Amino acid sequence: MKRLDELSKMSHKDKSTVARELIDYGWEFLMIKLYREGKLSLSTLADKLELSVSETIDLLSEFGVESPIDYDDYLKGFEALK
Repeated sequence: MKRLDELSKMSHKDKSTVARELIDYGWEFLMIKLYREGKLSLSTLADKLELSVSETIDLLSEFGVESPIDYDDYLKGFEALK
């Protein structure tokens, strides 16, 4: 509660708004962490975050998260598309 009070004062928002924002940020963080660990695909991450794939890529870039897929897997996927 002390942290909610502090954030509420810093952002000039009521505590319930700050609490909802923290829950959203926590959800985002956990989903990005699962993606980084290779437990979610990019499209699943986008669905979970309710973003388009391109918006999700931008978000990942903003946080410096690289794709968990290595180059060999990328090439295999590329060959499969042909």
